[in-house]
Amino acid sequence: MRSVSVIGVGETRMGRFPDRSLRDLILEGGDKAIRDAGIGKKEIQALFMSNYNAQFFCGQGHVAPLACEVLGLGNIPALRVEGACASGGLAFRQAWIAVASGLYDVVLVGGVEKMTHQSTETVTEGLAGASDVELEAGLGATFPSLFAMIANRYFHEYGNVRDEMALCAVQNHENALLNPDAQLQKRITVEQVKQGFPVADPLTVFDCSLISDGSAFVVLAATEVAQAISGRRLVEVIGSGHAGDTLTLASKRSLTTFDATVHAAGQAYAMARLKPADIDFAEVHDCFTITQIINIEDLGFFAKGKGGLGVSQGRTAAKGSMPINLSGGLKAKGHPIGATGLSQIHEVVTQLRGEAGDRQTGNADIGLTHNIGGTAATCVVNIFRGR
Repeated sequence: MRSVSVIGVGETRMGRFPDRSLRDLILEGGDKAIRDAGIGKKEIQALFMSNYNAQFFCGQGHVAPLACEVLGLGNIPALRVEGACASGGLAFRQAWIAVASGLYDVVLVGGVEKMTHQSTETVTEGLAGASDVELEAGLGATFPSLFAMIANRYFHEYGNVRDEMALCAVQNHENALLNPDAQLQKRITVEQVKQGFPVADPLTVFDCSLISDGSAFVVLAATEVAQAISGRRLVEVIGSGHAGDTLTLASKRSLTTFDATVHAAGQAYAMARLKPADIDFAEVHDCFTITQIINIEDLGFFAKGKGGLGVSQGRTAAKGSMPINLSGGLKAKGHPIGATGLSQIHEVVTQLRGEAGDRQTGNADIGLTHNIGGTAATCVVNIFRGR
C-alpha cells in the first residue's frame, strides 16, 4: 500500500443551528476543505460521506449524492458510511484504503449531522438505534444509563474516580475556550460537574457530550501527489486500525476495558511502528467522562486503573505530557455524530501544521484520533505524522 497524506481540512462551527439545513452544513465544511487543499473540484475522484441518522432526524436519506450535488462534484462515485458515533472515523478509513490501494489519487471524505431541531426525546430515540433495540433500548436503556453502568463497574474494580471524571470535563471546557469552532465555550468547575442535573448516577449533565449540528471534511491524496500539490507541512497517515465488539453491553468480556479500542489501537501502532509513548497528543472519544478515562488506558497512555490519576496530575491537560482533546472534545467542542471522527482529524491536522493558534501544543509531530460507536461496539484509531 502506498503512503497517503491529508492535504485539506474544513469544518463548520459545532452548535445549535435550527435555521441551517444539511445542505448548508455540507456546503460550508466541504468548500472549506477543498479550498484548504488548494485543488479544483474536478481533481476529486470520489466522495466518502459519513452520516449516522439523517433519515430519522431530518427525513433525508441518500446523503452522499446530496453532498456531491451541493458541492458540485459531478458524476464521481459517492458512498455513505455509517457506524454510529464512529461513522466519521470509518469513512476516513475507507477513503484512506481507497487511496492507499491505488484506486484513486485524490478523494474527499466528509461527515454531517443535524439534530438540534428535534426534541431531546426524539434525539434520544434516534441515538438508541446504535444500541441493541431489542435487548437494551426496547427495555428502556439509554446511552447515559449504559455508560453509568460502566462507570459504576469501574468504581468497583479500580476505585471511585468521580472527581477525576469531573476534571476531564473541566479540562475539555478549558480547551474549548480556545477553539473558535467549539459549541460550548464556558469554564466550569469540578463541583459544578458533580452537582449538575442528574442524568444517570453517577453521571450529571456535565458528564455527557453535547447534542450538536455540524460538518467536517478532509481531503486525502497519495503522498507523491500531495507533495506536488501542497505548499504546507504534509500530514501523513502512518497507522490505522479498525476493530469491533459485541453490540450489547451485557455480552462484553469486560465493562472497563473496551476491547475494540485495544485491538484497533494495536493495529494502528503496529502499522505505524510506534508505541503509545511515541504519541505527542490525542483526540479521544469522550462521549461521557468515564469513557475518556477508560480510553486513555486502553490506548496505552496510562496503566489500567491509572487513567484518573493521570488526569488529576494534569498530564492530560493542554500543557501536560499527554494532551488530550485540545479541541474541547465531544464534551465541549460538540458531537455532531457523523462529523465527529472527522472533526477529531481536523484538530490533529491543524495541530500538526502548527496552525492551532492559542491552543497550539508545543510538541506536535505525531497525533492520534480515537473514534468509537455505540458502547464501543466499533472503534477506529488513526495515527498521523507531520513531515
